[in-house]
Amino acid sequence: MSSELTPVQEFYKGKTVFITGASGFMGKVLLEKLLYSCSELNQVIILMRPKREKTPEIRLEEMFKLPLFKRINDEKPHVLKKVTLVQGDVTIDDLGLSESDLKLLTNNVNIVYHMAATLKLEGNLTDAINMNLTGTQRTLNIARQMKNLLVFIHLSTAFCNCDQEVMYEKVYEFHHKPEDLMRMAEWMDVKQLDKITPELIKPHPNTYTYSKRLAEILVRDQYPDMPVIITRPSIVSPSYQEPLPGWVDNMNGPTGIMVGAAKGVIRSMHCDGKLISECIPCDYAVNGLIVVPYEWSLQEKKPEKIPVYNITCSEDKRVTWKWIMDCGKKMGLTYPFNIGLWYPDGVMTTNYYYHMFNVILFMWLPAILVDCLLFIFGQRRFMIRVQKKVHTGLEVLQFFTTRKWDFKSRNYSRLWYDLLKDKDKRTFNMHMQEIDNEEYIKSTVFGAKQYICKEPLSTIPRNRRILWVLYIMDKFFKTAFFYWIIKWTTKSLGVL
Repeated sequence: MSSELTPVQEFYKGKTVFITGASGFMGKVLLEKLLYSCSELNQVIILMRPKREKTPEIRLEEMFKLPLFKRINDEKPHVLKKVTLVQGDVTIDDLGLSESDLKLLTNNVNIVYHMAATLKLEGNLTDAINMNLTGTQRTLNIARQMKNLLVFIHLSTAFCNCDQEVMYEKVYEFHHKPEDLMRMAEWMDVKQLDKITPELIKPHPNTYTYSKRLAEILVRDQYPDMPVIITRPSIVSPSYQEPLPGWVDNMNGPTGIMVGAAKGVIRSMHCDGKLISECIPCDYAVNGLIVVPYEWSLQEKKPEKIPVYNITCSEDKRVTWKWIMDCGKKMGLTYPFNIGLWYPDGVMTTNYYYHMFNVILFMWLPAILVDCLLFIFGQRRFMIRVQKKVHTGLEVLQFFTTRKWDFKSRNYSRLWYDLLKDKDKRTFNMHMQEIDNEEYIKSTVFGAKQYICKEPLSTIPRNRRILWVLYIMDKFFKTAFFYWIIKWTTKSLGVL
């Protein structure tokens, strides 16, 4: 073994890795980490499709210009040449690969990371099956042809078995067969399938977890004929340290709530604050993904059942939703975002009716008022459209924030405590006990400001002054509104 390489780095030396979904949040972080910390690998082949009138080549060029790849561009720009792009799409048979690209994959790939998926919790079942289920089958079909395949990593979700009180690291049976659903999606049109979706997917709350559960069964059925492994991250949050503190590129999950609340758009959330949140920083989850194939390579005798890893937060670092929301609110007020709809002073409640009262009074009515004013002044209306998206997102998310989740992650924990040596622990950190939770929330706020909202940190002093004005306005209008309500009520009852 080369003296300068850690055992994990030595494993990846000379290997060829194939990634689907490399343009996604976790996919980009995985690609960057492999290139930066496993630079001796042979090449990384990524599958990418044209999107929004941009060719895959242009998309890749723009991706490498993101802050995410800054340390590589500064320190190791040569490793970017190890990335090979193949045009394709998991929603197309044979991934839409050309003959030459198919030959490239089947002759060279050693490790597959199948990460491509639609994450739309509210998406229709046809799309979810085509991408998350049939897309997995298409990728497995290609992997089956790979002459030098060592391991196939399937990225699932920790929430795909939501009918279980305790979720262990195993594949759970389900009364639907993946093959039947794939055939159904082929011959049944979208509208027909939409009508039966609510009953069909029970007990699942959405098409995402449903299709992911079936995909796990599909992958499980390939074992042991294929070297397949299932990994299940929980809610993946912005990075803690690598490649940048607070790195995030989407508004999914807690990040979207934090931004929406900080800008006064989200004024109420249906959530049980006493429940434990299930979030894990992206860089810690990705380090786990990188270590899993290494552990697989060390096993002389493979396990009888398919290996499954619940990539979740360690038990002694889990915090409640209330703590996250309170700390996020504190950081949002200390380091405010650019001017939003109103002063950020939302509430969190387990009472659905009180939640809806706040939603109507403090979210829908202001949105309607703003759009009316925009219409009067001849401007483009947008607030009702934004509020519809926010409402849909909150309705879907409340399933996860009002229920208790109990994940057992022995296999994942073992990677850190029993497998990694000191050098690898420094390079592929998964030790969440070292995380300063409050500092992490702060970096998450900074990351959302810079990487999503494109707001430089230099605007914070000006934002604080604007926030003070919004605070005064908020108190004035609330006082005036409730004074009017009391006066109208007492007059109607004849008290005055």
